[in-house]
Amino acid sequence: MSAIPEVLFVCVHNAGRSQMAAALLHHHARGTVTVRSAGSDPADTINPAVVTAMEELGLDLSREFPKPLTTEAVQAADVVITMGCGDACPVFPGKRYLDWKLDDPAGKSVDAVRPIRDDIDRRVRALLAELVPAE
Repeated sequence: MSAIPEVLFVCVHNAGRSQMAAALLHHHARGTVTVRSAGSDPADTINPAVVTAMEELGLDLSREFPKPLTTEAVQAADVVITMGCGDACPVFPGKRYLDWKLDDPAGKSVDAVRPIRDDIDRRVRALLAELVPAE
């Protein structure tokens, strides 16, 4: 693993789950982990209910945008996490691949997105504890 671990969150549209996961890990890691997100078929914008749910935690996604998945992003990552959306990622030796089964926030209200956000937050905190053990 790199001196500073790199995590790539992947979801088809990169408009909800992967964006929340990236923002939460970036927030909790405070520079100890490099974080990226991408999608195999990126949407035009981030889901507005996701933006609102993250604002409730003081995390601003208003300047974020869905990004395309590239082979280079997967190669650079130490850990690649798909979000239960059946995305296919290039597989490279020495990478850790995880698939988090998560509900899709697409078309859901903010009330329905909050439990998804909170589930992602728990998973992100556990991952961070593995990647950067407390000293």
